[in-house]
Amino acid sequence: MTTLSQHIAGFVHALDVDRMPTEVVEKARGCLLNAYGMALDGRDTPYAPVARAAAIAMDGEQRGGATMLGDGRKTAIGGACLANSALFHGRAQEDTCGAAHFGTILIPLLTALAEVRRYPLDRLLPALVAGYEAGGLLEKAYAGLTTPSGLRASGIYGAVAASAAAGRMMGLDARQLAAALANAASFSGGLLQSFADGTDEWRYQVGVVAKLGWTAAELSKAGSVSAPFAFEGRAGFVRAFARTDCDVEALARRLGEDWAVLRVTYKPFPVCAFNQTPVTAALALRERLAGAELKAVRVRMNPYETGYAGMDAVGPFTTISGTLMSIPFCIATTLIYGVPDMKRMTTYDDAGVNGFIDRITLVSDAGVPTLSCIIEADTADGRTVVQEQPMTPADYAYDRAGVSRLVRRIGIEQDVPMAAFDRLEAFVDRLPMTSIDEVLASFALIEPERRAA
Repeated sequence: MTTLSQHIAGFVHALDVDRMPTEVVEKARGCLLNAYGMALDGRDTPYAPVARAAAIAMDGEQRGGATMLGDGRKTAIGGACLANSALFHGRAQEDTCGAAHFGTILIPLLTALAEVRRYPLDRLLPALVAGYEAGGLLEKAYAGLTTPSGLRASGIYGAVAASAAAGRMMGLDARQLAAALANAASFSGGLLQSFADGTDEWRYQVGVVAKLGWTAAELSKAGSVSAPFAFEGRAGFVRAFARTDCDVEALARRLGEDWAVLRVTYKPFPVCAFNQTPVTAALALRERLAGAELKAVRVRMNPYETGYAGMDAVGPFTTISGTLMSIPFCIATTLIYGVPDMKRMTTYDDAGVNGFIDRITLVSDAGVPTLSCIIEADTADGRTVVQEQPMTPADYAYDRAGVSRLVRRIGIEQDVPMAAFDRLEAFVDRLPMTSIDEVLASFALIEPERRAA
């Protein structure tokens, strides 16, 4: 009998650029560009400095360690994961695979491993795809059960994803990969309450998860003995988190057929993934209304999204962790000011926005598909204007040129040197015939002046 960890391990071990579909390889390149680009664009967000301080306090500066991107100091691999994942997550415009943000976990981890261990870069894209596939397989199957219970998909499925990516990058054999996955299943966790409270734990979860996944792989390489039925066992991952049975064979059949990385979407706005479509609809509605006074607004969305922690929050707000999750805040801000930017998302005392929130009603409607929404606006002159916004993941699955335009547009707003994006694009395009030093050089362009002293 082949267990789920063995099925996934065999698939991961066999991953190779020459044997993966062209569109899968290209999507992985796009994920790299988006992640690095959004990290550059997050240069002035406050979370990476907090994570850097914690990393240095725990691990110290280390000659020959992994670079804290945008800072320049080096620390342990795990510390760099913590610091760099917070940077990648800083704008909340990271990629999304279902409800999980795997890019913020996998890419900082693989970057640190490539820098410190100098693993061959022909492993980078297969390792990245391995992470998306291992984590995405489980996210698609079970996030609908785990998320409503308060478990964050990035934490629950991210550790598994990270163990697969780290193991593939490290060159583990199939037996070791299965043990790494089993270890990660045992280490998984992560709550959603910080979204409801508008606090910052979720910014740092992804770095902790990256380190957990790497730990799972290193333990396996060192010879840890791990549960063969870690996923499908009576006390295993699926029963513990999803409270259901695990159909091993059905999941195994999806590997290499239903590519999770092809489901990855990107975010045009600095708000929650579930708020991308409401903002898009509000922008279209704003144009149609042409300044008409609004008496009331109803926003209809799928219950899976409206029930996510923090989505129904109406304030008062004191952090962007609260505003970017709140559907009413995002709708009010967009209808009044247009495209939401970081300045608007961090303005908490705007009387116009806060007063408008009281006129917005959030309606859970199972007839509205996920990633879609309907906004009904009642005007002061007695009209009801309806904006239906049907969207699918394909609408947010930009090609690499689209990703480039997105990260560069924000880069102009954030005063990021265009040369930094040029170097990143060259790195992504030339893989594997390049060096991770090109990534480090790109981020060196936004390091503080003290690095030149």
